[in-house]
Parts: sequence; structure tokens; C-alpha cells
Amino acid sequence: MVHGAEELFARAGHLFVGTTELACAANDLYTWVATQPRHVPPELHPRSMRKLYRPGVLLQPSSTQHLRTVAARGTAVRISQDDINETIILDDRAVILAGAGHGADRNYSVITQPDTIAGVRSLFEAAWRASTELAVCDAQLAELRTLAPRILELLGAGHKDETAARNLGLSLRTYRRRVADVMRALGATSRFQAGVRARELGVL
Repeated sequence: MVHGAEELFARAGHLFVGTTELACAANDLYTWVATQPRHVPPELHPRSMRKLYRPGVLLQPSSTQHLRTVAARGTAVRISQDDINETIILDDRAVILAGAGHGADRNYSVITQPDTIAGVRSLFEAAWRASTELAVCDAQLAELRTLAPRILELLGAGHKDETAARNLGLSLRTYRRRVADVMRALGATSRFQAGVRARELGVL
């Protein structure tokens, strides 16, 4: 167990060097940013990379563009509608699991026990098979990506649905459907939680 992403890299960064296959699951683009090995020659980068994310990353234009760029460079990127455990799998040598918290307050577990690695990989593969290609989700969420920040602002300001719908030029039924879509994309079970998750992802 290590505390904070910087400590994780300091103590486990060497595991990334020489990895041929890297699989990653994350709710956002920030969970694993400090784990990327520094100054690793291109020939030592993983030959195969797969990244699995929740739909919320596609509500933020810059995050969406980043994923498009990553995919264009050869990384397989998919989007899961289901909850995912934030995980990195390095070949079959190691697994890194992100615990609760955010940023410097987050704990990480580094696991090298073969049976546990096999179990985590099995879960990842099931989530990967059930997920959707980035391009498909990107197209599906294009309109919602435009509306989401304004919807979240209106929710945060405490406007009634009727007032918010009128401000957006939507029918009440359409507005409520869009609120539900935003909550689903953010993995939120309440409007308050949607606001929290939106701030974490940089949508607000």
C-alpha cells in the first residue's frame, strides 16, 4: 500500500519499464497521470495499450480531444456504462488498484500475487467486452457535451426544472431526460453527486 500518486511512481514506477501490454481502467484522466514513467525510450513503451473509461470523461471537451488523440496514436480506448474499479494491469506481472480519495490523499495497492492478478484481469476483460468503442460514445454524447455544463450550472444554482428548461429552450420532459443523461454519464445517483463528479472531472 502506498500513499499518493507521487509515492506510487517513486516505489512502483520501475514496473512500467519493459511492460509489453498495459491495460488501464479509470473514471477520469487524472487518476494515473503521475504513474507515467519519465524519460522512457519509445522502444520500451508498451506495444499494446488498452484504456477503459466512464462516459463522464466525454462531457469535457479537452478530455474528449485528448482521448481522440490517444486513440489516433494506436491505443484502444473504450467507454463503460458500468462502474469500474480504477486499475492498471502490467502484463501479468503486477496490478495497481486505486483506493478511495483523490490526488495526494489517495492510496494505491500494488499487487504481484499471480492468482490475484488473474482475478483482476478476468474482471477487466469482462468490462472491456461489455464496453463501447470511443468513437461511438463520442458521437452519442456530442449534444449532451454541449448542454452538460449549463445543465449542471442550473442544477447547482437551485433552479426549478421548469425554470431551467425554459432557460435552455427545452421542453420540461426533454430537460429532465437530459438531466438523467448527465447523471448517468457521471455515474451519479443524485443531482448533488452529479455536481461533485462534474467538478472532479472539470466539466464545471
